[in-house]
Amino acid sequence: MDKQLISMLVCPLCKGKLKFDREAAELLCTFDGLAYPVRDGVPVMLEGEARKMSEEEKLEKAQAGTQVGNNKA
Repeated sequence: MDKQLISMLVCPLCKGKLKFDREAAELLCTFDGLAYPVRDGVPVMLEGEARKMSEEEKLEKAQAGTQVGNNKA
């Protein structure tokens, strides 16, 4: 994904910043604990399509935020 596009996208629920997880092809909102899928390079920013992250995963991704957020697209 284009890093300019990622920087413009926000969580549709809380309007917070998202982190791109390249390996999982997901945009992560650690505040709401949601992972929005990226399908064929297109982010699906619908709450109904988002995966709910476990508490452990949410903490892990939040702590590793600088590493996940800095993945190059």
